Amino acid sequence: MKQPKILKAALVQQHCTADRKHNLAVSIQGIRTAAKGGAKLVLLQELHTGLYFCQTEDTRVFDLAEAIPGPSTAELGSLAKELGVVIVASLFERRTPGIYHNTAAVLEKDGTLAGIYRKMHIPDDPGYSEKFYFTPGDLGFHPIKTSVGILGVLVCWDQWYPEAARLMALAGAEVLLFPTAIGWTEEDDQAEQQRQREAWITIQRAHAVANGLPVMVCNRVGTEQDPSARTSGIHFWGSSFICGPQGEMLAQAGADSPEVLAADIDLERSEAVRRIWPYLRDRRIDAYGDLLRRFRD
Repeated sequence: MKQPKILKAALVQQHCTADRKHNLAVSIQGIRTAAKGGAKLVLLQELHTGLYFCQTEDTRVFDLAEAIPGPSTAELGSLAKELGVVIVASLFERRTPGIYHNTAAVLEKDGTLAGIYRKMHIPDDPGYSEKFYFTPGDLGFHPIKTSVGILGVLVCWDQWYPEAARLMALAGAEVLLFPTAIGWTEEDDQAEQQRQREAWITIQRAHAVANGLPVMVCNRVGTEQDPSARTSGIHFWGSSFICGPQGEMLAQAGADSPEVLAADIDLERSEAVRRIWPYLRDRRIDAYGDLLRRFRD
């Protein structure tokens, strides 16, 4: 029988402000805390260096974008090398004037840039005007190989799409990771808020079950005001979690406070689970052609 291949993984759930230097310092302290606890992989939340600016449309916000490689990857890469950990960071990427992406960068434990993933699904909903800021990703669904495993990195709105998780699994991902920024508004009543949060947790646990893979989700926490004052802003509900390949909760953060959350992930369990729940084997790939259509009339 194979010995368990245990990966100590962690995530940093934090409250962000308009002060980039402060936010990055909080992220770095969280990474240090995780590494001190033995973590070898650390996931940061979506756009962790600043406020979630997509509540409004403002061209001045593009000044916050940075190149990749750039200042944040340099600083986090140096930290990754110092601590011997792999870091997944979500950044506002400036590719060229007029083309900006919501991009996750993976820093290897030697400080190098192992790869990037550009967010593929871009929402345009009340309070989430991301299509104004982000060009849809053009790198596809390709996992990133690292010293701790093959990482299927996706970003926030991607987490609602079973196709994205499946394609990462089919490409060999060993862990699915979702840096996230999601919450509710005070205009939603308590029952609706609860439904939204439970739906968010359920869909991602379902990705774990359907693909036989562990899942890591790192969400923001705290309230961020709407700069336009047209709404009450967004209360990010935290609740970051790590679950195993049957959707079982390994660890979950609270809904209201910053937290460094860690769990042991047994990377050998995925094969054991897939042997008894062989979804990949039983897929009817000959009958799925209509998935390539927007809608079946």
